[in-house]
Amino acid sequence: MKTILVTGCAGFIGSNFLPYFLDKYKDYNIVNLDLLTYAGNLENLKEVQNDKRYKFIKGDIANRELVEFIFEEYLIEGVIHFAAESHVDNSIKNPGVFIETNINGTYTLLDVAYKYWMKKPFEYKEGYTESRFHHISTDEVYGTLNEIDLFTEETPYAPNSPYSASKASSDMLVRAYHETYGLDTVITNCSNNYGPKQHHEKLIPTIIRKALAGEEIPIYGDGKNVRDWLYVLDHCKGIDLVYHEGVVGNVYNIGGKNEKTNLEIVHSICRILDRKVPSEKSYTTLISFVEDRAGHDRRYAIDASKIEKTLGWKAEENFETGILKVINWYMEKLNVS
Repeated sequence: MKTILVTGCAGFIGSNFLPYFLDKYKDYNIVNLDLLTYAGNLENLKEVQNDKRYKFIKGDIANRELVEFIFEEYLIEGVIHFAAESHVDNSIKNPGVFIETNINGTYTLLDVAYKYWMKKPFEYKEGYTESRFHHISTDEVYGTLNEIDLFTEETPYAPNSPYSASKASSDMLVRAYHETYGLDTVITNCSNNYGPKQHHEKLIPTIIRKALAGEEIPIYGDGKNVRDWLYVLDHCKGIDLVYHEGVVGNVYNIGGKNEKTNLEIVHSICRILDRKVPSEKSYTTLISFVEDRAGHDRRYAIDASKIEKTLGWKAEENFETGILKVINWYMEKLNVS
């Protein structure tokens, strides 16, 4: 049995990844290190909580003593690093938390992995030659796009929020540990995820719950900011592929090829709810435009051709099929029929 440390699995993406990963790989033990901050919820992991191959540890990834204990106690042979502060609005209000978790926390994990797996730069210890550090990042590190270009793995970094700046910094640390010490690392930068278990403050859950509650649906600015939407399970399958088959030291962008403005998103959801849960007026009447977010990037869109061509990954959900699954999941969670 091989034991992998997977950080931040009580959050949105990690809690979708972990059940998928445990089900697929019967010869893996998983240790989940999560501080359970505002986005972390153990309810997200109910389906694996009794699995004997799963161990949850509450703690901070920046706590070096704890991380060292986990590596020693559980003989960690790989890391898949989800844990991060990720809400842009929160990073604008309190950037220091993002610096501590996303930069210092990633540094701690990298340095402990290097010291535990390697004798010296470019020389792995016996038994750890296949140990890999997989860092989960975001397309936001690239900044904002014009109306036609796409983010590629060669796009220069130009982060515009404290959140994206902290993630860009962590990416650079991962790169540095590969280039300086020979640590086996890979990085994946994903576009906006959507799916079950997403924190209720995010855009799509907010639209669904506000609409069903008959409350105003807040949309930043003019609603024309564009994002590329990726169904969370498609992202999880991409992470799996890169962790097992990605070329050491490489970056892989994972995107859904589903560019939508925020206005298109809210109208799509409202149309579906009009059909599934009809009310006196269309849910579109609840749309309300609010003051734009500071430094709100206009457009993100990912070119995923590298992972498609080299690893054979392909998104299985388009937005129309994925959003139906998400709405059905939230309706069940909110006891709406």
